[in-house]
Amino acid sequence: MSRPQLTTTLSGYRIHLVGIKGTGMTALAEILADRGAVISGSDGPERFYTDGILQRLGIPYAESFDSDHIDSQIQLVVHSAAYDRKDNAELIAAEQKGIPILSYPEALGLLSESGEASGISGTHGKTTTAALTGTILRAWDLPVTVLAGSAVAEFGDRSTLILGQRHFVAETCEYRRHFLHFHPQRIVITAVEADHLDYFRDVDDVLDAFYSFCLKLPSGGQLIVNQDDAGAREVLGRVQRKRLDVSIIPYGRSATGRFRITEIETAAGYTRFRLSGLEDALLLRIPGIHSVYNATAACALSCCILEGEGRELTVPLAQAMGQALEDFRGSRRRSEILGTAGGVLFIDDYGHHPTEIASTLAGLKSFYPERRIIVDFMSHTYSRTKALLKEFGRCFQAADLVVLHRIYASAREKSNGSMDGNTLFREVSRHHPQVVYFEEPMDSLSYLRETLRPGDLFVTMGAGDNWRIGREIFESAVEAAQ
Repeated sequence: MSRPQLTTTLSGYRIHLVGIKGTGMTALAEILADRGAVISGSDGPERFYTDGILQRLGIPYAESFDSDHIDSQIQLVVHSAAYDRKDNAELIAAEQKGIPILSYPEALGLLSESGEASGISGTHGKTTTAALTGTILRAWDLPVTVLAGSAVAEFGDRSTLILGQRHFVAETCEYRRHFLHFHPQRIVITAVEADHLDYFRDVDDVLDAFYSFCLKLPSGGQLIVNQDDAGAREVLGRVQRKRLDVSIIPYGRSATGRFRITEIETAAGYTRFRLSGLEDALLLRIPGIHSVYNATAACALSCCILEGEGRELTVPLAQAMGQALEDFRGSRRRSEILGTAGGVLFIDDYGHHPTEIASTLAGLKSFYPERRIIVDFMSHTYSRTKALLKEFGRCFQAADLVVLHRIYASAREKSNGSMDGNTLFREVSRHHPQVVYFEEPMDSLSYLRETLRPGDLFVTMGAGDNWRIGREIFESAVEAAQ
C-alpha cells in the first residue's frame, strides 16, 4: 500500500473522515476541501457547533458509523484519535478494502510537509497562541493556513484560517507524542508541565517528548521558547546540548533579545505590555498575564515567518500587529464571554490543569476587580486529578465560591476507586473557605440560580460537560428578561 500524499492540490481526491465533528477533524475537512478533495464523513448524532460549519461548507456526513459508508471510490480514510481501528465498523471496512488509513495526527503530519510548517506546542496556551498568530498574519496578508484547537471569532467562528498554502501554522499536541508526526521548520514551546499522566510516566517523560519534538527541526530551524517557564527552559537546555544548528528565539520577562517583556500593566478591561524590540506598547482586551505570554509568542512566531518571507517588521506592520492584538476577542471556551444577564457576567473556559486554572482566575480577578467570582469546575480524568491533587487544592484562591462535581471520565481510562469528586472536594476545602459539591453538574442549577446576584462573574471551567450549566442559566436569564 503506497503512502498517502496530502499535497497542495487534491482535486477530486476522495477522503472520508471518521469522527468528523471533532474540532480538529472539521478543521482538517475544511483544509482538504479547500485543496480540492471530495470529503465525506461520519460521527455520532450529538449536536456540536461544528455541525453548522460542516453544513455551511456543504460537506456531507452521516450521524452513525456503518461499513456501508466505505465504498470502493474512497481513496483515503482519516479517523479521530477517539476511534480505534479494531472496533470501528468503518475503519474495519476500510482495512478490509485495502484503503489507506491515517489518524488525525498522521494526517496533520502529512499536511505539514506541503508547506513551511510551524508547530505550536505546550501544555498550556497552544490554542490562544495559534489564534493570535493567525490574527497577526492575516493583518499582514501573508499566504498562510492556520489550524487552532478551538473556534476563533477572528476566523469567522471556525478553527481554521485559510489565506494561502505557503505557510502552515498548527497547534500540535503532546498526548501520546502525537506531535512527532509533524514536520516543523519552527516550533513554539509555551510551557511544559506534568500532564496526560494516563500516558506519560512522569514529568521527565513529558520533557523527553518535547525534546524529541524539537529534534525534528531541520538545520537552521527556529525554536521559540518561553524563557520564564521552568519546563520549557529544561527542554531548551537539552536541545542546546545536542543541536547547535537550531536558532533559539527566547521570549518572556527573563529573555534576552527583542521579545523580552519589559513591562506589564493590568487594569479593569485591558492589559498593556511592552516588548524590548518594539517602540510602542501593545494592548490586550482578554484577561490574564498568561495572555501576555501567549501574545508575545504569537508576535515572535509571526515575525519569524515574516522574515522568512524576506521582509522586515516596518512601523506600519508593527502598528498592524498591535491593532490585531487589541482587536482579538479570544476563542471558544478560552475565557469565552457568553454575555451578561440579570447583572451576572457569564464566562466559559476550558482550563483543566491547576496552573491554567490559577492563572485564568487571577486574570479574571484583575480584569473584573469589582465582581464576585463564582467558579464551577469539573475535573477531567482520574489520573490527572490524582497526580495533581495538591495543586488542584490550591488553584482556586482567586475565586470567591467554588462549585465542584464528579470527575469527568475520559474514554481512555476507567476508575479504580482511588479517586473521585468527593476526594477533590475535600482537598479544595482544606484551602478554600467556600466550596460546595454536587455530584451531577445539572443538580447545581437551583443552588446557583439562588446564589448568583447582580455584579457577579460566573465562570464554568474544565474539559468536562459542566459548560452546559452556564449556558442554561444564561439563556434562561436572557429569556426571562425579554
